[in-house]
Amino acid sequence: MKKYIGIAVLAIMVMASCNENNKTEEKPVEALPRPGILELTPEQAKNAEIEIASPKIQEISGIIDIHGTVAVPPQSKVNVTFPLGGYIRKTDIMPGMHVKKGDVLAVIEDMQYIQLQQDYLTAKEKFSLADKEYVRQKKLNAGKASSDKLLEQVSTERKTQRISMVSLGRKLELLGINPDKLMAEGIRRSVNILSPVTGLVSKVNVNVGKYVSSTEMLFEVIAMKDIVFSLNAFEKDIPFLKTGQDVEVFSNNNPDKKYAAKVIYLNHSLDNDRAAEVICKPEKYDEALLPGLFLNAQIHIDNKKAMVLPEEGVVSWKGKSYVFRAVGNDTYEMLPVEAGVVYDGLREISSDWLSVESRLVVKNAYTLLMKAMNSEEEE
Repeated sequence: MKKYIGIAVLAIMVMASCNENNKTEEKPVEALPRPGILELTPEQAKNAEIEIASPKIQEISGIIDIHGTVAVPPQSKVNVTFPLGGYIRKTDIMPGMHVKKGDVLAVIEDMQYIQLQQDYLTAKEKFSLADKEYVRQKKLNAGKASSDKLLEQVSTERKTQRISMVSLGRKLELLGINPDKLMAEGIRRSVNILSPVTGLVSKVNVNVGKYVSSTEMLFEVIAMKDIVFSLNAFEKDIPFLKTGQDVEVFSNNNPDKKYAAKVIYLNHSLDNDRAAEVICKPEKYDEALLPGLFLNAQIHIDNKKAMVLPEEGVVSWKGKSYVFRAVGNDTYEMLPVEAGVVYDGLREISSDWLSVESRLVVKNAYTLLMKAMNSEEEE
């Protein structure tokens, strides 16, 4: 029994010894590099041909790139209605059509149009009769053949009939009927609905046979000559913008076609994206500039002092701008910056950590960006 106990103790001691040996033979786990830190091997550094320099502060002028859309001022959107209800008898208008002021949008008819013309002509005859009676009574009164009271009554009747005739005439004018040219033979049951402005028909809410009321919008016409460019400028660019600056605008559909414009208004109230609205007026209207069209724009800014770096030293990744700061031999830290305008091969940069003593990559920064992207994919 003692023999077996001794063998068991010896076996346990041997196993413990083996475990200790295995522990001493394990290699320590290598610590991972810090996020944003890139280390190049001597061979990689030689092939990359990285150049280091410090940013500098100098006076620059440049261009701010912003985006936006074609917009229409509220006063240029015209809702076409008709003062009296009626049935639409004809319309050839479709959304998207260009019309001129005075063009016929639709033909509308109703019995009340006939009644209104009848009432006007009747009032006109009554006024004519009252006017003649007033002239006759005035002559009689001058010869003491008529009393002053009777003359006063006739004068009042004349004024009343004139008021009725004039008010009915104004109603006819609202329908587009000239009361001065209206005769009994010219009474009509239908009238034309005319475009009040020259522009683009954006909405059509009628069809033949439909009855429309006086409060119903029949058409919407946009006065295209009044269109503006509604652009969005980021908060960092706002201090460099002012009214009167030149703007060059183009669309994604036709980037070679440039539209000249000027800044006419700046809205300094920021939206949820920390952007401000910049309103620009095009120098010339083009039918291709449809409301809502997405636009790219470049605003030319005046001289300003800024920290700059050669444009090659600033890279973009996932919608943000970065530079690489040298932190050791062939070791670089990738840091975000705010990138501004480009001027003569130099890119404006800004950040709280930046200074003129910072040592930044100014050549072949894109090589480091590729290494950073590859490292992320491997992880």
